[in-house]
Amino acid sequence: MKTCIAAVLVVSLMFASTSAVRAADKSEEAKKLDKDTRAAIESFKKTDSELSKTFDTAIGYAVFPDIVKGAAGIGAADGDGEVFSKGKLIGTARMTQVTLGLQLGGQEYAEVIFFETKDALDRFTGSEWAMSAQASAVAAAEGAAANAKYKQGVMVFTISKGGLMFEASVGGQKFKFTPLEKK
Repeated sequence: MKTCIAAVLVVSLMFASTSAVRAADKSEEAKKLDKDTRAAIESFKKTDSELSKTFDTAIGYAVFPDIVKGAAGIGAADGDGEVFSKGKLIGTARMTQVTLGLQLGGQEYAEVIFFETKDALDRFTGSEWAMSAQASAVAAAEGAAANAKYKQGVMVFTISKGGLMFEASVGGQKFKFTPLEKK
């Protein structure tokens, strides 16, 4: 019972803090997201030089520079990102995740999702999109991209930014795409 109460508290605090940030000035938030996204892209490229080629050859990619995850029995993760087609910004996306299982801790990480085909990118940008629990992310490290393969037109890399998480859980990520407003 104490574990369930702690889990609910962790999840509630995490989402309350991200809601407060979203209430801030949207233009400042957009500038910060853009700056953080550029820094994350550079970090991925520095971590694995092969990823530079992947950024250049992928039809599109979604970059989530700061995903925060917390768990105590029940886990949740949350983060905002930018979506690119052929290197050009086309919109933003929001990632949410809920997991169940044996897990405890908190962590922050960056994630990039590469799209091999226009169809894969269109599925992501067309509506709410979910990545199943069976999809696996590759921890970015020198040489990791050389051995990674697209699965159903999608390839995912992550970089840990801090924290410690013990986890044996099941859950998937959900994404909500928002196209750029046309002026």
